[in-house]
Amino acid sequence: MQYKWTVLTVTTVGVLMSGIDSRIVVIGIPQVAAALGADAEQAIWFTQAYVFGSTVALLAVGRVSDMVGRVKIYTLGFAIFTAGSLLTSLSPSPDYVIVFRILQGLGSAALFANSAAIVTDSAPTNQLGMFLGINQVAFRVGAMAGLTLSGLILSVLDWRALFYINVPIGIFGTLWARRRLKEVSKPERGTPMDWTGFFTFSASIVLFLLALTYAAYGTFPLSWLVVLVGVSAVLLVIFVREERKSPYPLLDLKLLRIREFTGGVVAQMLNSLAWGAVILLLSLYLQLVEGYSPLQAGLAIIPFDLAFLAVGPLSGRLSDQYGHMPFTTSGLAVMSASLLLMSDTSVNESYLTLATYLVFFGIGVGLFSSPNMSSIMGSVPPRERGIASGVRATFFNVGYVLSFNVAILVMTLAVPYSVITQVISAANPANIAVDKVLFSKGLDYAFQVSAVINAIAIAPSVMRGKRTHGLTKDDIPVSLEPE
Repeated sequence: MQYKWTVLTVTTVGVLMSGIDSRIVVIGIPQVAAALGADAEQAIWFTQAYVFGSTVALLAVGRVSDMVGRVKIYTLGFAIFTAGSLLTSLSPSPDYVIVFRILQGLGSAALFANSAAIVTDSAPTNQLGMFLGINQVAFRVGAMAGLTLSGLILSVLDWRALFYINVPIGIFGTLWARRRLKEVSKPERGTPMDWTGFFTFSASIVLFLLALTYAAYGTFPLSWLVVLVGVSAVLLVIFVREERKSPYPLLDLKLLRIREFTGGVVAQMLNSLAWGAVILLLSLYLQLVEGYSPLQAGLAIIPFDLAFLAVGPLSGRLSDQYGHMPFTTSGLAVMSASLLLMSDTSVNESYLTLATYLVFFGIGVGLFSSPNMSSIMGSVPPRERGIASGVRATFFNVGYVLSFNVAILVMTLAVPYSVITQVISAANPANIAVDKVLFSKGLDYAFQVSAVINAIAIAPSVMRGKRTHGLTKDDIPVSLEPE
């Protein structure tokens, strides 16, 4: 087997597992919270802890990967993720779940920061979009499986099975990666780690996410929120100043001079901010407003994934030939339109209508994702693909984790926060005595704001321009700013 196909199979297992874990908890949050006696804040952190752990580690993981080898860190990430899954399944209380979900996130950071870089190292330039598209399809297959598995598991097994299902997949993936992957890139051995950059960046992200989380709860003093945001901003300024001076920065700011790279990651962050909470919102709508069971809600969302599976690989392959611009722009436009359509749903809405909106949404995500990732990763020099992939994943995760906070804040314009938290932490949301019309209105507001944010992402996506003709992925210098 050619090595490029070996890489594709190994990384596909990793993203498949990540896809399963990204959705398997979403449908079951109320049931897990009820089984452990978790309050609303703890229930929210069952999802946020995972992304939180991944976000604060991504840049450091990307830098360490460039220093010691991407394959080593990727394999270690597989092992950490698997251990985190096992420990989460054994958790005796909500606090343990949160801590071990953070550990899962640390492992996923090593997977996310390196999978795209390893694929980019091994794939021919004219097949990069297709290979990344296949990885994206595997993620969606895992996500789709997570939706159905969640409902099935909760129907016949304890909530702990939601997490230990990752263990056999993780063990196989760890051993497969260790045996089959090899270092193609040349590690920068002997270079020091930028610990100042790591701590200032991590602390800035931690404080900012905490501020938004407490703002969503609605119980934290405004003065303390201002302090958290202010300190976060100061630390971010210190981080940027240190990175400009450091001979071995955690984040090489020269990457931001590459217009294609910067435009791509900013568009991706806005896109993930817009749709990160969509699946959770749809799950609450189906279970609370329409009275679906967890299994029915998971099955009802599958048209989104099927549409992505149909479009994702094709858009990646065609973008290799015709460039990213037609696909990224049209994809964002279709997603914004579908989010606006979702905002028009009401109580007793026809499922056929909702499924149609989900298909359009899946088509939009499929058109945007693979070409955008191919554009980002193909624009950077080979020696910095590890940190570039870490930056890409960091931008995505920041948008994704903030999306939930933004959605909850917007919903409180129509629904009291106490009602929202009651729904999130209920074993059976359908049994909660809530004004369904009012709750549906809150969801509509959240979808409308998401549509606007996603439409804004079109600007940086278009402004990145096109890559200079005649260059291959191995020829792009750090200082090049594509036309």
